[in-house]
Amino acid sequence: MADFNSICEEKVFKSLYLKHLDAVKNFVYYYSGDSGFSEDTAQEAFIRLWKNCKKVGFVKVKSYLLTTAKNLVLDNARHQKVKLKFRQSSKQQQGSESPQFVLEEKEFRDQLSRAIAELQENQRVVFLMNRIDKMKYREIAEALGISQKAVEKRMHKALVELRKLVKSI
Repeated sequence: MADFNSICEEKVFKSLYLKHLDAVKNFVYYYSGDSGFSEDTAQEAFIRLWKNCKKVGFVKVKSYLLTTAKNLVLDNARHQKVKLKFRQSSKQQQGSESPQFVLEEKEFRDQLSRAIAELQENQRVVFLMNRIDKMKYREIAEALGISQKAVEKRMHKALVELRKLVKSI
């Protein structure tokens, strides 16, 4: 049995990669139905495993990979949900406004979407859960397994960063 640091060795990591790659890709494919997305997400899960190899025990590798892949799928779904809501709301509002207003609004939404995408993952998740899914800080804390104070801090940092990135907020 290998010790905790052994998965950080290139040979061991490569064997784990070959052993678990198909399982991770299939797992993501079952969620998304998109083979290209499942490839990319599986690769990202392995990248995160490599970055955290000293923290992950040898026997927990597959569990870590599947949990990471699931979280990446959920993050992507939240991101797609935000994009869809923006598209729907902008389509509903079109028609009565001047072309100049519509253009400025589209530019603002694009700028805001890019700014949200640039947030750190933990800040983006908290921000979207609160603002899109309308979850209270307490609910977010329970869902993420962190304290309510941590949620408040992440939200504050997300809002500060968004104000920097989007000048007109």
